[in-house]
Amino acid sequence: MKNTRCGYIAIVGRPNVGKSTLLNTIMDQKLSITSKKPQTTRHQLLGIKTFNQAQFLYVDTPGIHSNEKKAINRYMNRNARSVIRDVDAVIFVVDRGSWNKEDDLVAEALAGQAGQLIIAVNKFDLITPRNRLLPVLEKLQARFPEAEVVPVSALKGENIEQLETLIEKRIPYSEFYFPDDQVTDRTERFMVAEIIREKLMRQLGDEVPYAASIQIDRFERTENIVHIVATIFVERAGQKAILIGAGGKKLKRIGIDARVDIEKLLASKVMLTNWVKVKSGWSDSERALKSLGYDPV
Repeated sequence: MKNTRCGYIAIVGRPNVGKSTLLNTIMDQKLSITSKKPQTTRHQLLGIKTFNQAQFLYVDTPGIHSNEKKAINRYMNRNARSVIRDVDAVIFVVDRGSWNKEDDLVAEALAGQAGQLIIAVNKFDLITPRNRLLPVLEKLQARFPEAEVVPVSALKGENIEQLETLIEKRIPYSEFYFPDDQVTDRTERFMVAEIIREKLMRQLGDEVPYAASIQIDRFERTENIVHIVATIFVERAGQKAILIGAGGKKLKRIGIDARVDIEKLLASKVMLTNWVKVKSGWSDSERALKSLGYDPV
């Protein structure tokens, strides 16, 4: 029998509950983009964490949500649900103080996964006094009797070791699937596009970030610099004007902030050029989604 373990672990939950923050904390580096806006995550992203005897393959997923008016929303829900069927363990991230209909949707999607399920109660550190935590855990344990329930703080990293101990018990004995030093399956081009989108999510209002998608048109390394040209697609001319801002100031600020993180990612000086174009109705077109790199699921 193999003396190493290796397996896939899905991180699921409703939008904006802390899934991507949890992955970044587990990985001790930033892989998934984050913002205060729900539905920031659109794609699956694999975080590969290797110890001496175990390799954990964490799959960050879009938040499962009830709004499926557009193709992009249906894509995200299919994306998240498809992961659940193919993993060895599932971390269901819930908020310490609330449960809503979208948590119910996640719970329904997890039917049949009880033995491999871990309920991660996020932001438990914000529960005061601390004795109010126990009824929350007991209620969840009663609802999911075969699951393990563990309080965590994705932001502060509390109880992450306990969480990983529970995960290790659930993944199979196996050889490692990836080299010890690999941390994700995504390309640098993908990561760059996500960084740009994160800055959009953080700096713009409620409408424009959800109408924006990023395409990397040029990614060229030279000896001293990486040249990157990106196109930001929006759906209407008014959104383009908002994104660019007066005198181009908003787009310039997004580019400056993105370049800082991209240079950290690539460990190189970066020359980043962003263009904005209108691609009407892209978020509600399966064909447009495919052309923009949204893999069919």
